[in-house]
Amino acid sequence: MKSMWAKHYTQERKSVLLAWYIPTSVGICQGLTPNVTLFAGRVVLCFTSSARRAAITIAAAAVRLSGGIGLIAAKSPSDGLAPCSDDFPCVEVDYETGTSILYYFRSERSPTVKISPTLTVVNSKLPAHVAHFSSRGPNSIAPAILKPDIAAPGVNILAASSPLDPLSANGYAMHTGTSMSTPHVAGIVALLKALHLDWSPAMIKSSIITTGWKNHPTGFPIQAAGSPQKVADPFDYGGGIINPNGAAWPGLVYDMAMTDYINYLCHRGYNESDISRIVGQPTICQDKSHSILDTNLPSITIPNLASLTTVMRTVTNVGPQMSTYWALIEPPPGTTVTVCPNVLVFNATAQKITFKVTVRLILPIVESGYIFGSLKWSNGVNHVTSPLIVRVGFSHLH
Repeated sequence: MKSMWAKHYTQERKSVLLAWYIPTSVGICQGLTPNVTLFAGRVVLCFTSSARRAAITIAAAAVRLSGGIGLIAAKSPSDGLAPCSDDFPCVEVDYETGTSILYYFRSERSPTVKISPTLTVVNSKLPAHVAHFSSRGPNSIAPAILKPDIAAPGVNILAASSPLDPLSANGYAMHTGTSMSTPHVAGIVALLKALHLDWSPAMIKSSIITTGWKNHPTGFPIQAAGSPQKVADPFDYGGGIINPNGAAWPGLVYDMAMTDYINYLCHRGYNESDISRIVGQPTICQDKSHSILDTNLPSITIPNLASLTTVMRTVTNVGPQMSTYWALIEPPPGTTVTVCPNVLVFNATAQKITFKVTVRLILPIVESGYIFGSLKWSNGVNHVTSPLIVRVGFSHLH
């Protein structure tokens, strides 16, 4: 397939170049090599499927060495930026925009490309994208536990960098990956712990997951990058985009004690000897009354719904002592969800309340698969939201 096109330009004005279309079969961006005959005086449009920034950097160098005057590289929107030389026109666009440019080249007898000084745009409203390389759910090891937990900025992050980093400029560089998103979360966790010294790790995790943004703060739905691009779901972002201000004052949290972790390990099939070594004390698996689905997580995942399943959760009030919360349910398609009690009333003597969530399949599902909903506890100020994920037609539970 022809995936690289070159344009020959005659300069009409400083910022507008006229061109005609010459298709080539050189290949994708990373296949470009210097070719004066092909690239001299031309702007090249190429497509790359490689997430490596070197692919675009090498392509730009090949065009420039051949006397080319610019490069337009179409790539995944969540790939890292690939810096070109400061004085060489190099533009990165997504595949959709790149395809539109290609169609424009082919349809116009005298297409134009305008090269203008860089313009810094502030306060622009753009949708957030979960990077195509970001790990996705479902959880293959423990299907009853939602993964990922949360999404955080991790693409094209300006960060301190080693002087030996080839992308470094004066000690800073644009980087992409988990090594960029994790520090965002770790920093927020440190601030939450400083703000709430008595909170357990589970409480901090709960506050982050239940307050995440499901839409970008600009109002646009979160998108999941890939082919095809789609609106993101909990398997893309967990509880949503991390919201530090919301996590600081969540209202309610799902806490876990040592016994909760021990019960989980017991239900996973670990023997008492192994569990005793893990917790550092003799342990006996005694509680057989609860399911692994009752692990007190800030999300609910039912990986084997046949007709009806009930799970239990306990919330702890970390807001005003006298508080009332109402359940707001968005059932997964084809199900009904009931919560008992559906109103939580906290007072001086009741700061922890246990409730049950019953999910019932009401419509036949032609194909097995995961469907998504949510359970939200709201007092009008705090909105404590738990992702609710159900898989239909799967009988084996880990």
